[in-house]
Amino acid sequence: MAEILIKGGTVVDGTLAPAYAADVRVSGDRVVEIGADLAARPGEEVVDAAGCYVTPGFIEPHTHFDATMWWQDDLNPLPGYGATTIVMGNCGFSPAPISDDMNVRDEIVGIFAFFEDIDKEAFVNELPWDWRKWSEYKASMTSKVKLPLNYAAFVGHIAIRLAVMGMDGWTRAATDEEIARMCELLDDACKAGAMGLSTNQLDYDGDERPVPTFAAEDKEYRALLEVLARHPGTVCQIVMDTFIRLTCPAALERFDRLSQGLDVRIQWGGLPTLEFQKTILDDLKQQHEKLKAEGRDFWTAYTHVSPTNTLSLTKSLIFAQSGDFVWHEVVTADSWEEKERLLADPDWRARARESWDTKAWAHAPMNNPDRLLLRNSDNGVGPMNLTLVDYMKMTGIEHRSDAMADWILRNGVKSTVHMAPFPMNEEVILELIRDPKSVGNVSDAGAHAQMFCGPGENMLYFTYYVRQGKITIEEAVHVQTGKLAEHFNLQGRGVLAVGNPADITVFHMDEIERREERKIFDAPDGMGGITWRYTRDPAPMRLTLVNGTPTFDRNGATGTRPGQFLAPAPEFQYAQAAE
Repeated sequence: MAEILIKGGTVVDGTLAPAYAADVRVSGDRVVEIGADLAARPGEEVVDAAGCYVTPGFIEPHTHFDATMWWQDDLNPLPGYGATTIVMGNCGFSPAPISDDMNVRDEIVGIFAFFEDIDKEAFVNELPWDWRKWSEYKASMTSKVKLPLNYAAFVGHIAIRLAVMGMDGWTRAATDEEIARMCELLDDACKAGAMGLSTNQLDYDGDERPVPTFAAEDKEYRALLEVLARHPGTVCQIVMDTFIRLTCPAALERFDRLSQGLDVRIQWGGLPTLEFQKTILDDLKQQHEKLKAEGRDFWTAYTHVSPTNTLSLTKSLIFAQSGDFVWHEVVTADSWEEKERLLADPDWRARARESWDTKAWAHAPMNNPDRLLLRNSDNGVGPMNLTLVDYMKMTGIEHRSDAMADWILRNGVKSTVHMAPFPMNEEVILELIRDPKSVGNVSDAGAHAQMFCGPGENMLYFTYYVRQGKITIEEAVHVQTGKLAEHFNLQGRGVLAVGNPADITVFHMDEIERREERKIFDAPDGMGGITWRYTRDPAPMRLTLVNGTPTFDRNGATGTRPGQFLAPAPEFQYAQAAE
């Protein structure tokens, strides 16, 4: 049993209460004492926190570790960034429920793998698939996977729909009998401790098909929301389109209407924070304020960092999501040789030029060559660290598509081209940090490994917003601890108080940074080999505790796996924080 005294630090308890000097005593998996000048007891490990903040562990509210945790269970680099809880099953994607038809199971895997850039072969082979219902999946997951972080998970509407309807789930409305079976599967998941239901009104696949949840009629959604209303504490997460077709305002109006009269918390995604999304910002702000004024339980998710765009020919949804299905042909080619052949083929090049000129979205990477960075060569030939426009000037190649094809052929088809971050709307971000109905720290951790979404981005709350004086340390902690624990009804988490589970992190503001990404070669490439993914060196934390067990300390990741499955509490209450 762990006996730890964290001594000499400044406690920021996660409730927005002012920071205060105090020591924190941990016994076993609980916080047992918080006070000034606590004396060490025999056998107690004393952690020197002088000059440090002592806070609740950070929550990662939007991750996609559902697949990758089965073969990369260290969740690197999250322990070194103070994270103690992840929420999975987002965007309508989850590995359960499934039907007896393995072709339909593989369809669910294919959808998940495409949108989250996760290797399908590993997804199929590394998971045991010894479940049909979500409750059985939870039993398998909790018995077979040991993680350094606590974890909670939504059940995905896409999985539910295909488990009931098979391949018809792509194309038609559900019958009353099918809706009833979907409700049974959702009820099973909620009884087993699922966070609630996640659904998707955003994504189109590589064949430009809207995901199966687009085919759900109002009566299907209403029936599923009614199930959630029977399970207090659950959440309905709806990802909406603020990025591609910009249909979010209409989708939000729809779910406002569909949830009328039901006691259901809705997390919608969400108020946009990128400059190019301003065309829909005012409409969504008005709706958000109206919902708050009416006392509706609608929370807007948001991101405080620009999404990463990496143009990869290994596995990437960026081309298809941008409306460019000619370059997507190279992504789906089944060998490196075929990828090379296409890039060099004159007919393909002509079609690719036409696609970039007439099909791709205006804000897509291929229409912003001055912001496309040639920085990751597989063979080192280069040139590197210049823009695609610079390369066009250097080589005299007139069209940006031809120039990128030329550079990739020179540098190897495993090379990647990176898009500079989209300009952010910082005013909106600051408003959302302080908004009582917002879900911050959204990333996509666990997915898009060569785009590197998520892990470590939470440090920007401290290293940029606090250091620049734009928010307080209390706000930076609250937005990724107590506020998220309240939203997800994670009883006892997110607040540093006596009696709560000892999910704690200790850090010194002068020591932490959002470290630059670096490549490690340990990820399956989908073609029978190993490829690279991005990770980061630790921030670092002085200490990260999960349920009282160190997962990161001054020597680095400890390798322990104390994470527990977390279910939402029917009636959430903060533990009494210290005065």
